[in-house]
Amino acid sequence: MALFLIGLVIFLGSHSTRIFAESWRNNMIDRIGEVKWKGLYTIISLIGFIIMVIGYGQARQSTVVLWQPNSFLIYIALVLNLIAFIFLAGSSPSNNAIRLKLKHPMILGVKVWALAHLLSNGTLVNLILFGAFLIWAVLDFRSARKRPVHTPEKAIVSTKATVITIASGIILWIIFIFGLHQYLIGVSPLAQLS
Repeated sequence: MALFLIGLVIFLGSHSTRIFAESWRNNMIDRIGEVKWKGLYTIISLIGFIIMVIGYGQARQSTVVLWQPNSFLIYIALVLNLIAFIFLAGSSPSNNAIRLKLKHPMILGVKVWALAHLLSNGTLVNLILFGAFLIWAVLDFRSARKRPVHTPEKAIVSTKATVITIASGIILWIIFIFGLHQYLIGVSPLAQLS
């Protein structure tokens, strides 16, 4: 569990500079340059992610079961994950209705994804993982709303971009639900329904 927690702190910590240390982040970018900052940020995030994934794999082998989610919660989680994938897809291109309306759809997608996984996973390690991501996403969304959004003042919603965005989210969700989640995580979301 310790390795998992270390990785989680490094990963979410590296993604939290704009929440808790915006001026320090800006000073670092001014001092070392944006390219070096992004490189450093990427390396630290990747290290945290790898440690978190390895630690999570170890921790979930002997974690405490807090509750057993019923099939109703699993169905809700599946629908919430569909919404999360559409929000994640909505972060690009910039002229789709989801991006223009929500401003920060990727962060909202992480919120919905974390909530869905909290509903469908009743173990201590999952409570820590998805609870931490949910708290981070709430704080990051609050922080992001205070920053200016770089969209043209008179941005025109593209119906084509919106349809492609929604279709992309649905396709990604289908790929994850019907195979990729099992391949990457070792658990099929549909297996809990049988």
